[in-house]
Amino acid sequence: MLSAGAILILAVIQGATELFPVSSLGHAVVVPALFHLGFTYSDKDLVPILTLLHLGTAGALLVLYRDEWWRIIRGFIRAAIRGTIETSDERLAMMLVVGTIPTGIVGFFFVNQLTKLFGDPRAASAFLIVNAAILAGAEVFRRRDERRRHLEEPGTAHGLPANPEAALTARHAEDDPGYLGVERLTIRTALIVGACQIAALFPGISRSGVTMAAGLVAGLRHEEAARFAFLLATPIILSAALLEVPNLSGSSSTLAIGAGAAVLAGVVSYLSARFLLRYLRFGRLDPFAYYCAALGAAGLVFIR
Repeated sequence: MLSAGAILILAVIQGATELFPVSSLGHAVVVPALFHLGFTYSDKDLVPILTLLHLGTAGALLVLYRDEWWRIIRGFIRAAIRGTIETSDERLAMMLVVGTIPTGIVGFFFVNQLTKLFGDPRAASAFLIVNAAILAGAEVFRRRDERRRHLEEPGTAHGLPANPEAALTARHAEDDPGYLGVERLTIRTALIVGACQIAALFPGISRSGVTMAAGLVAGLRHEEAARFAFLLATPIILSAALLEVPNLSGSSSTLAIGAGAAVLAGVVSYLSARFLLRYLRFGRLDPFAYYCAALGAAGLVFIR
C-alpha cells in the first residue's frame, strides 16, 4: 500500500505538472524511478490515486474558468436549440466540442494499448525529450513568424525594424493585434489543435504543452494558447477521471488519503495555472522545453 507521504508527493507532482507543459504522467512514471521514491506505476494503488488526483485538477480548472464555463454551457445549449452559431460564446462552445472529439475517440479505442507504456520509465523519459522538441519547435516557428511580421511593418529601414528588441517585445505583448484570440480561430483549426491532445496519451508528452504549441503555430497569443489548452483539457481530464471512479479498488484507507490528496492537487493545480497564465503574458515555452529535455536525458542515463 502506498504510504501517506508517497500519496502527498504524488499530489504535489500532479498539481504542479498537469497544467504546466511538462507532462504530469511522465513525471509520475519517471520521477519515482529516478529518485527511488519506493513506488512505481505498476503498484496496484497508484492508478486509483492518480484518478482521484485528476479529479482535483479538473476541479481546479472548473473553478479557474467558472464564469467562462457557465457562458460556454449556455452558448452550447442556445446554439444546439437554434441550429446556428451567432455569439462568441456559442462559437467557443462548438470549438471545444469539435476539439475534444478526436482525443475522446482515440482514447476510447486505444487506451489499453497505450497504458502498456505507462510502466516503462525509460519510454517516458524518451517522450519527455520529444515533448521538449515540440515546445522548442513551436517557439522557433513563432520567432520566425514574429520576425517576418516585423520586417513587413511600416517604419522599417532597409528591411530592418527601427528598434528590433522593442518590436519583438511589443509583438509578444498580450494585446498585440497581430495574433489571434481563441474566439477568432476557425472550427477546422480548433479541430486540429484539439487533435494534438492525442499525443498526450503517451507518457511524457504534455497535454497542455502540445496544445499550446499547436495554438502558437495557429496564431494564438501565448496566454490565449494556454487558455484554450486549459479549456480543451477540462472535459478530457474530468471525463477520464469520472470513468475510472467506478473501477477504484484500492483499500479504504488509501482512497481516503487519496481524496484528501486530490484537494491538495487541486489547490496546487489552481496556483500553477494562475502562475502560468501570468508568466505567459511576457514569457515563452523555452524554459519548459529545457527542463523536459534535462529530465528525459537524466531518466535515460540513470534509470536501468
